Amino acid sequence: MKWIGGAILIIITFFWIGIEFANRMEKRPKLIRTLKNALLILEAEIVYSQTAVQDACIHISKQVPQPIALFFEQVGLRLKNENRELYSIWEQEVELFWNSVPLFSDEKEIMKQFGRTLGQHDTVQQQKYIQLALTHLNNKHTEAEEMYQRYGKISKSLGFLTGILIALLLL
Repeated sequence: MKWIGGAILIIITFFWIGIEFANRMEKRPKLIRTLKNALLILEAEIVYSQTAVQDACIHISKQVPQPIALFFEQVGLRLKNENRELYSIWEQEVELFWNSVPLFSDEKEIMKQFGRTLGQHDTVQQQKYIQLALTHLNNKHTEAEEMYQRYGKISKSLGFLTGILIALLLL
């Protein structure tokens, strides 16, 4: 009787892992889309409103959902409260942020590269860099959507089947 309970526990555990993996793949395109929206708002704030980066980040945090809002809020608050250069704060916040969200290192690198240019150029050049980052994020969004469509359902099934296989091997 113990082995039946153990087998069921193993199957449930691996099925849950498959579901969790599918959920992370489902969240990735949504987060990339929110990140793109945040950069569009940043573009409007910098180019059209001539807002300082720190104020623009705080405005963005009030307009986009979590967890992207928290990232921009932290950047804005740290820029106001700390006497450090923008890129060092941006890079630290990107590192902290990426540890808590289901985004890949590709998106992280796009945001880091974008942070290197943020606040370094006039508004016309800044707009070009924002558009470049948006183009890269558009590509990653398409890739993330395709990945979810292709592997989302498979990961749930694979988790369940892996659990059954391991339970059978342990019997």
